[in-house]
Amino acid sequence: MTAPPGTPAGTRTPPTRASVLRTVPPDESLRVGVDDRFTKPPRRPDRGRRTKDLAGRVAGPLAVLLLWWLATALDWVSPLLLPSPGTVLATGVDLVTSGVLGENLLVSLGRAGTGLVIGITVGVLLALLTGLSRVGELLIDSNVQMLRAMPILALQPLVIVWFGIGEPTKILLVALAVTFPVYINTHAAIRAVDVRFVELAHTVDLSRWSLVRRVVLPGALPGFLTGLRFATAISWLVLVVAEQINATAGIGFLMTQARTVARTDVIIVGLVVYALLGLLSDILVRTLERKALVWAPRLQAR
Repeated sequence: MTAPPGTPAGTRTPPTRASVLRTVPPDESLRVGVDDRFTKPPRRPDRGRRTKDLAGRVAGPLAVLLLWWLATALDWVSPLLLPSPGTVLATGVDLVTSGVLGENLLVSLGRAGTGLVIGITVGVLLALLTGLSRVGELLIDSNVQMLRAMPILALQPLVIVWFGIGEPTKILLVALAVTFPVYINTHAAIRAVDVRFVELAHTVDLSRWSLVRRVVLPGALPGFLTGLRFATAISWLVLVVAEQINATAGIGFLMTQARTVARTDVIIVGLVVYALLGLLSDILVRTLERKALVWAPRLQAR
């Protein structure tokens, strides 16, 4: 770079932000070492491909349903232990039309949603503290790893002693279960951010907050979304048990009541609801992932 007038000969001036941005084409800097086949946006699958994919996804559940129907129709299993699909469907319709299922579902969604928000917030904040600060990692990471090694449900008695058997206990158990997968994946993603982008940010003299907002967070987004997928699945698993702690509403409470009177059809309806909630939440996160990571190269299955 040419030195300004009055500068001694042979002296190089530090690059300015504008000069760096002019000399580093953003498209080419991001394409270094990346195969063109993986940087091109994925082609939209045709209708035949989508039909085959849908058929493949439905085939598995239909096979399980057929085996279930055969087992009950041929009396391989006692109806008291495993009612027929028709009986379970009729029970589900009754629970929906009576409003019982809807009321308990709303309660469960509220608990899971609150626990998810708390757990995601805590997990991301801890990941930022440990991922961006050596002191933060030394003080926090080992404690998180020790807690992560403990089964969440093993903490249930202690949480009950501390917070009682009310709503805070149920929400806290879900939040704890959500925190760890979000933290682990986000922390790893922060540490994996390309150092070239960080060096470029220092070159153009970005502030620390701008570095986090414009470099670290976008770079860690894929890892965060992976952790979010794990977290949503785990939240429903923990909620099943949490709602059996002196609950007066919720899908887990409905299943506990059914167990006391040997209503296996109601229990199976509750399990199906949990399974559908897990599937729908995973679909939502995957959709968010596709929308948010349109810039990320990915390998398309054939």
